[in-house]
Amino acid sequence: MSTTPLTRTATLADLDVVAALFDAYRQFYEQAPDLATARHFIRDRFEHEESVILLALDDAGQAIGFCQLYPVFCSIEARRTYLLSDLFVTPAARRSGAGRALLLAAERHTLENGRAKMELTTARTNQAAQAAYASLGWQRDEVYLAYSKRVQA
Repeated sequence: MSTTPLTRTATLADLDVVAALFDAYRQFYEQAPDLATARHFIRDRFEHEESVILLALDDAGQAIGFCQLYPVFCSIEARRTYLLSDLFVTPAARRSGAGRALLLAAERHTLENGRAKMELTTARTNQAAQAAYASLGWQRDEVYLAYSKRVQA
């Protein structure tokens, strides 16, 4: 790739492209391939306007990565924020600047939409991602611990 990847907001017309990237993202996190589930999940996000999906494009206009922002609230700041939940670049496009371009596009979108901030989590072992976030001014939380609990019927 010769230039910095372009980014744009995905629309429902991009469903098949985004679903394929989302399925690959889920496989990266050790989920079984399941394009139908990925497509259904992404279609629901588009149809219910529950997230913003940004695409990174190569020189030929092909999608090589995406990030997904979920609107949430920060009670402490009493403001709207975004959770940057998903960030994925295809293996062939890694180190092309696509991840950085997506993070910067997410930052612009956050600013343009009056959100206070973005938050994300990453694996403790994902040193490359941590370095990328730090290089773009993201601050690692040293105060709060994250917890989760799976709730089953």
